[in-house]
Amino acid sequence: MQHIKRVWRANLQVYGAKKVWRQLRRESHVVARRMVERLMHRHGLRGVIRGKVVRTTVSDPKAACPLDEVNRRRGSG
Repeated sequence: MQHIKRVWRANLQVYGAKKVWRQLRRESHVVARRMVERLMHRHGLRGVIRGKVVRTTVSDPKAACPLDEVNRRRGSG
């Protein structure tokens, strides 16, 4: 865990588990990527999440449903 924290802090706390894992491998530390993920999560270490959050339509449950203007018959196939 000390190596993970050192790498994470040395890279301005923006590295996620994958980049921390790669750096550890470059430094000849043998550790599984999933282990790095688990330890980082357990100790509250997170990388920076880039990009904009996409928000889709949020429907209004109080709004009236549109009328069936096609006059479909239900049940016949």
